[in-house]
Parts: sequence; structure tokens; C-alpha cells
Amino acid sequence: MKKYTGICVAIMFAIITIMVSCTKKSEDMFPINNCDTTNVKYSVDIVAILQTNCYRCHGAGNTGGSGGILLEGYVNLSKWANNGYLVGNVTHAPGYIPMPYGQAQKISACEINRIIAWVNQGSKNN
Repeated sequence: MKKYTGICVAIMFAIITIMVSCTKKSEDMFPINNCDTTNVKYSVDIVAILQTNCYRCHGAGNTGGSGGILLEGYVNLSKWANNGYLVGNVTHAPGYIPMPYGQAQKISACEINRIIAWVNQGSKNN
């Protein structure tokens, strides 16, 4: 009988532990707030995001960019950053064409936040 009581206690402990651990948010268990937006730089942060997500369609090698929109190079990008289209498109805001085009999913939240921060910090060529 003692053997069965010990097994029952162990099983109950395991069930309670699983129930408690499943109620915690994944953010609490695995913090992933590594997205620094305090000092975003065009040459380091923004170019890397654009190279990964945008230049295949809007780069200089695409004869002027898809839809006539060229984002490669600060001069080309700054007009889209300053008129609101860059943020509107990458955030999939109403009234803007969601980018990357044809993909249901946005670029990562961190990448979006870095673009927004860069624009809010004056879209500097730094």
C-alpha cells in the first residue's frame, strides 16, 4: 500500500507542476526583449533589414525597383521614410500595400520597431 501511495503522490505532484507551468506566459519563461531601438542607425540597422527583406524587389539591380520604388541607397529610401509610406507598408496599415508584397506575414516586430524608431529619430543618414 505504501508503494501505491508514493506513486500517487508523485503523479499528483507531476500533474500540479505541469498545470502551474502551463499557466505562465512564454514571455515570462523565456524573455526575448533584445530589440534595442534607442539609437537605430541607417548604415547598420536599416540597411540590414532592407537587404534581408526588400532589396530583392526594390534594389538597384531590379531596373528601378518593383513598382518603380527603389529603396536601395539613402537618397532613395529617405523620401519613402519621410512621406510615411515605409512605415505604412511594413506595418500593413490600412490604405498601404502590405510589404513584403504577397506575403501574409509582416517582417519581424523588432525589424518594424527599428524602422519606426529610425523614422521617429529623423530618418538620419548615419
